[in-house]
Amino acid sequence: MAHREDSVETIQQEMTAFARRARATAARMHPELSLVSYTLLAHLDDQQGCRATDLAAHYFLDKSTVSRQIAALEKLGFVERRVDPEDHRVQVLHPTEKGAQVLANVTASRRQAFHERLADWDEEDLDRFATYLRRYNAAQERLG
Repeated sequence: MAHREDSVETIQQEMTAFARRARATAARMHPELSLVSYTLLAHLDDQQGCRATDLAAHYFLDKSTVSRQIAALEKLGFVERRVDPEDHRVQVLHPTEKGAQVLANVTASRRQAFHERLADWDEEDLDRFATYLRRYNAAQERLG
């Protein structure tokens, strides 16, 4: 039983270190684009636009947090608001061309960093790690 507790503690510590490095890496790649901002911008790009309330609900964030992040992204010229053609009362957030380019650059840099970090891993280890991460994230989705 102690071994399981030790393993869970190690996993928690390593995940915390991973998150800290991810935030630091995001800041280095684009100082004005926090990890949260990057995530929201990536979601807007992936969804081809969405409402701020949808972003808040998807990421379990407070509406005021999303509002501040979106305001910062708008100020940088990375996000724009467009009227929803189906409901003119609703504004939909979209990445601008500049925002999409910054997102593509940061994404390419992040992907390169992962390739470098995992360069000496064999295919079996990569597959196993990918499977474990999918399993971990699926459990998180189920549990909320």
